[in-house]
Amino acid sequence: MILLTVGTQLPFDRFVEIVDRHAPRLPDRIFAQIGRGSYVPANMDWKPFIGPIEFEERIRTCSLIISHAGIGTIVMAQKHAKPMILFPRRAALDEHRNDHQLATVQALGDRQGIRTAMTEDELVAQMAGPHSLPVLGPDLPGRDRLRRTVSDLVRDVLQAPGSGQ
Repeated sequence: MILLTVGTQLPFDRFVEIVDRHAPRLPDRIFAQIGRGSYVPANMDWKPFIGPIEFEERIRTCSLIISHAGIGTIVMAQKHAKPMILFPRRAALDEHRNDHQLATVQALGDRQGIRTAMTEDELVAQMAGPHSLPVLGPDLPGRDRLRRTVSDLVRDVLQAPGSGQ
């Protein structure tokens, strides 16, 4: 199973719609956590929200995570050594209040097990590619560096002007 998640704070209909349109061509079925969006998927199983226990179980059992660039999902994917494709929300498209998710993919996009997509074409190409990526697992070298990078990134974003914090 492939897990699509948009997080819990904001809708991300553009993302859900792209994945839904291409879902029939993917090798695995998709379960999508679609949040508060108005787009209703036709080609994948979905729920607006799932609780933390179900979310972690879905991550534990999935073959690939396709996600907005949310730190919580990134950390959970790393904990369970799952490959992921990150597709950041864009402030210019009114998908978020600032572009901190762009900063996230720029900071983490070269990490083992993480691929990024900035456009629909890139996302489709990444979804069509191999789903088994080498991943830094919870007990492999690099884990602490990744945690430090994520922690530093979160701190910098929260301290940035216009962050709302």
